[in-house]
Amino acid sequence: MISYTKTKPYADLLLFLGILLFLFGLLIGLFIPLMTNPRMGLSAHLEGTMNGMFLDILGLIWHKLLLKEKWLTTAFWLSMYGSFANFSAVTLSAITGAGKMMPIAGGKEGNPVVEVLISSLLISLSLAMLVVCIIVLAGLYKNMKQIPSASRIAD
Repeated sequence: MISYTKTKPYADLLLFLGILLFLFGLLIGLFIPLMTNPRMGLSAHLEGTMNGMFLDILGLIWHKLLLKEKWLTTAFWLSMYGSFANFSAVTLSAITGAGKMMPIAGGKEGNPVVEVLISSLLISLSLAMLVVCIIVLAGLYKNMKQIPSASRIAD
C-alpha cells in the first residue's frame, strides 16, 4: 500500500483542480443567455460545479484509499479526464447547439465533426467515471476492512 506522503500531492491537486473546475462552472453561468442553446448552458454550469465538488470530495477522502500506487494514479487521471471532459462536452454543446446524445437538455444534431467530438467525450468520460468509482470503492472497502469490529473493541 502507499503512504500518506505519497498520496498528499494527489489530494492537494484534486482539491485545487476541483475548485478551479467549480470556478469554471460559476463563470460559464454568466454566459448562459449568450449561448446557442441556453438550456445546455445551464447544464454546463451545473456540470462544472458538480464535477468540481466531486474532485474536492475525492481529494478529501483520498488518504482513506488503501490502494497500490498504480491504482491511485489511474483513479486520479481518469477522474481528471472525466470531470473536465464532461464540462468541456456540455460547454461545446451549449455554444454550438450540437449534442444529439443529450436531447433532454435540448441538444440538436449539429456539425458531424462536432457531434463526433461531443459523443466521443460523453462515451469515454462515462466509462472513465465508472472505473473511478469502482477503484475508489475498492480502496474504501479495503480501508473499511481494517477497522476493528465492534465485538473486538468491546473486549
